[in-house]
Amino acid sequence: MKLVSGETEIDFMGKRKLAAILSVVLILVSTASLIGRSLNFGVDFTGGLLIEVGYETTADLENIRSRLANAGFEDAKAQNFGTEQDVLIRLMPREAGETGQPGGESPEAEDSTAKLGEQILQVLQSDGIAAELRRVEFVGPQVGRELTERGGTAMIFALLMILAYIMFRFQWKFAIGSVAALVHDVIIVIGVFSVLQLPFDLSVLAAILAVIGYSLNDTIVVFDRIRENFRQIRRGTSAAIMNTSINQMLGRTLITSLTTLVVLLALFFLGGEAVRGFATALIIGIVVGTYSSIYTASTTALALDVKPADLLEVKKEEVDDLP
Repeated sequence: MKLVSGETEIDFMGKRKLAAILSVVLILVSTASLIGRSLNFGVDFTGGLLIEVGYETTADLENIRSRLANAGFEDAKAQNFGTEQDVLIRLMPREAGETGQPGGESPEAEDSTAKLGEQILQVLQSDGIAAELRRVEFVGPQVGRELTERGGTAMIFALLMILAYIMFRFQWKFAIGSVAALVHDVIIVIGVFSVLQLPFDLSVLAAILAVIGYSLNDTIVVFDRIRENFRQIRRGTSAAIMNTSINQMLGRTLITSLTTLVVLLALFFLGGEAVRGFATALIIGIVVGTYSSIYTASTTALALDVKPADLLEVKKEEVDDLP
């Protein structure tokens, strides 16, 4: 089937089996890593201590990490927070001492938290470096568990609502395809964080939810063109019509993805540690989401034997009133 002049003519559906094998391999690797290594959860999920420190000049993060490690806080994490003069230090529960135990809201726990904050400040000021303790907050383990449960619930609820919407807007075979693409994207993004043991915090969870929205939008645009062509092009196989539709939307898909990636790369390289995890998750999600919109969603619908007849409007026969 030939396309109109100026459009690409790439046989996407002809390579759908290779794409399916690649997706299965990526999902298996991601799942194995999640089972074997889990995620490198941040303080938001595990609980611990957050300490914000302000400097008069640019903070030397490597020097701060070295000082904390020498003082016995080997797992402490330091990153810029907003500006190069502001530093956010995260201590895991075992390093937070008694504050990591249940009952962190008690006066004794609050006093222990304040003392630990002052201890950290003394370590950072040991060579006469001017530093100001601005904030000390404890995140209890119970809060971390609740965030994990609610985050997972929010993701499942979003997928179910998307399934219902696509079934209403298009057809159930397309709905299964779109949800398969979204699950595919989420598993691979989380899997990359597990394999590389990148910090997983609330900003990364927010990025994954944003990836779901982005990928869904891309998939709906492709499905809308497929539906339109199913109704207009009555001849030809479903695979051929899908191929035509994807090629017609390829320019729009690539332009949207590339312009979004430019912004995300700027955030990744220039935004500092505070937004690096967020930008990383979105970069991975945009790449995987673009791939899944082209292959995973359409391939799944095709495997369910979607055909033009599924989207044709049923015409009701009009019966003349009897005399």
